[in-house]
This record gives sequence, structure tokens and C-alpha cells, in this order.
Amino acid sequence: MKKQCLGGLIIGLIVMLNSAAFAADAPGKAPPAGKLAKATFAGGCFWCMEPPFDKLPGVISTTSGYIGGKTANPTYQAVSSGVTGHTEAVEVVFDPAKITYEKLLDVFWRNIDPTVKDRQFCDAGSQYRSGVFYHDAEQKRLADASKAALMKSKPFAGDIVTEVTLATTFYPAEEYHQDYYLKNPVRYNIYRGGCGRDARLKQLWGGAP
Repeated sequence: MKKQCLGGLIIGLIVMLNSAAFAADAPGKAPPAGKLAKATFAGGCFWCMEPPFDKLPGVISTTSGYIGGKTANPTYQAVSSGVTGHTEAVEVVFDPAKITYEKLLDVFWRNIDPTVKDRQFCDAGSQYRSGVFYHDAEQKRLADASKAALMKSKPFAGDIVTEVTLATTFYPAEEYHQDYYLKNPVRYNIYRGGCGRDARLKQLWGGAP
């Protein structure tokens, strides 16, 4: 009787271990909670906000899209008309073990003009407003602290009007907008230069963004 009970326990243990191994190796399994995180930033044309984050170690991906509006599944045409309330933004997926949210904030600030409302460089309208869209209380705390510190140390005269706002639904932009700077480098550089983005960033921050 004791041998049978012991045998049953051993068999049960083997089944449990095999099940756990299968679950761990199952394809498409989501990473453990807290392994990766999201950060969402609006800094004018989303084409120009992907490159500074893409080059950072610890950033997994950047996605251009729309946030902060009232219309579900907005199109580029609708957003660019200013009627949906969205702003162009980038959603950054990153590994907190390799890069901090504070570092992402620092890169964000130095790639925007935080002194203007409802515009960025040559693009005007609420659809180009700048903003930090936080995903949890800790991100809000860090974003508020970052903005407050920048207000004290900023190398320019203008006030900082960039908003810190709770993230709402993020809608990825159409595929042709994704990685535009890689797919269409000539057009991208012509737009970026013609928009005066780098010249203004140098004027604000005093160096390369």
C-alpha cells in the first residue's frame, strides 16, 4: 500500500514537472510580468521621434501612432486634419533592466521643443502637441520630477508647456509610417531639414539631440 502511494506521488510529480517545462517552452508565450515596459511620447512628427529611441540599448521597438483623442481607430488623414483630438506619438517598448525610464525621458526632452503649444517645428495644430503619456503612477512621478527639474535647469528662456498626461488608447499608425526614416531616407532627411528641426534643437539644447 505504501509502495503504491509513493509510486503515485512520483508519477504525479513527473507530470507536474513536464507540464511546467512545456508551458515555459510554449511558443508565443508572453514574457513574465514586468519584464518589458512601455513608454509613450509625443514630439511632433512621429517619423522624427523613432530614430533617437531606436538607437538606445535596451529599447526593443518603437511604433508610430496616435494617442489622446476621442475617435476610435483614427486614420492619418483624420488625425492630420485635427478633428479627432489625437496627437502623433511613438510607443516605446523597452527593457527596464537595460535602460531606465529616466533615460528615455532625457532623450525625449532633448528631441522636442517644449516651449511651444500645439505645434512642433514646422508642423502646427493640436495633432502635433508635445506630451509625456504615463502608464502608471511611477512613470507619472518620474515624468513630473523630470519636468520640474528641467524647469529649473533649462538652457533656454521659454516656459515648458509640454503636458504630462495619463496614457489612453494608443492606435498604431498605418504601416507606411512605421520606420519611415529607414524606408524613405531621402524624403525623410529632406522633410527633417526643411522643417528646421535640427536647427531649432541645437538652438534650444546647444548640441546634437
